[in-house]
Amino acid sequence: MIKQGQAKYNILLFCILSVLVFFLFLTDLFTGPVLIPFREIIRILFTGESTRSDWITIIYDFRMPRSLTAILAGAALSVSGLQMQTLFRNPLAGPDVLGISAGASLGVAILVLGFSAFIPFDFFSSAGKWSVVASSWIGSGLILLLLLVVSARVRDIRTILILGIMFTSAAYAVVSLMQYFSNEAMLRSFVMWTMGSLGNITGIQLNILAPCITIGLLLAFLLSKNLNVMLLGEHYSKTTGVNVTLTRLLVFTATSILTGSVTAFCGPIGFIGIAVPHVTRAIFNTSDHKLLIPGSVLTGSAILLASDIISKFPGFESSLPINSVTALFGIPVIIWVIIRNQKISN
Repeated sequence: MIKQGQAKYNILLFCILSVLVFFLFLTDLFTGPVLIPFREIIRILFTGESTRSDWITIIYDFRMPRSLTAILAGAALSVSGLQMQTLFRNPLAGPDVLGISAGASLGVAILVLGFSAFIPFDFFSSAGKWSVVASSWIGSGLILLLLLVVSARVRDIRTILILGIMFTSAAYAVVSLMQYFSNEAMLRSFVMWTMGSLGNITGIQLNILAPCITIGLLLAFLLSKNLNVMLLGEHYSKTTGVNVTLTRLLVFTATSILTGSVTAFCGPIGFIGIAVPHVTRAIFNTSDHKLLIPGSVLTGSAILLASDIISKFPGFESSLPINSVTALFGIPVIIWVIIRNQKISN
């Protein structure tokens, strides 16, 4: 009876979160500098028609890709953070811990800052968008390859964590040097990219981002059983027949696909990956990854949609940096986690 009651409770939670995501999705479509009546938004979504053609363009070409990107990015970063916290058994681990975001930033910095003397500034606002995405992917991919080589030789997961932090510091050190010697226009362009944005995604780019994140999420869900065992430690995992090395490599791969893709298209978005897994655990009150992974998908999507709505709050002609909004959500959660763990240890 207890298990049956818990199962019904979990189903109810998933239904509530799904409705919340749908409601926030519609609200995100409604908010923006141009006021479109809500009934017109519903009409556009279900019939593709409206009394004004420019409203159709705004919804389909600008607001819809932005809202869908928020859903995808929130899900990807949340699941990445959940995997990292489980693998490293560290509540403060996140997608940035392996240096994947740092590698993406280094790739973009080399393109934007390193070649600023040879590339006109207007290039990065038109055809150069794809070059920024490609350089971000290449940078994060190189860090992934480096980590895979290290993880194949190093068995201690804590050592890999420390090496990941070192890779992150080294990448950001190079980025800082390049910022120091770059010209003002290119530096401004790079800084704007580091603030993160959900509004620069086109429909064509979304068609690439969505399959990448779907593959990463499917891989993460297939690893849910192994992740449950990994919670008890690597030694116990080996005794149960889990291939720890292979699991580690697959987790790194899934995290890199998820985080690298989001960073490539949206820039680095902070705090979602660290904070959302803790919120999801508190909501479902479980450590079972078969529940936590889909729960993190919905929770992360809802929180990033809400953050996007806040960033477009009426009164602002342009959107606030999404990182500023996610920080206001994530920092209190991290403080709560630290205080709670301190109380438990005492």
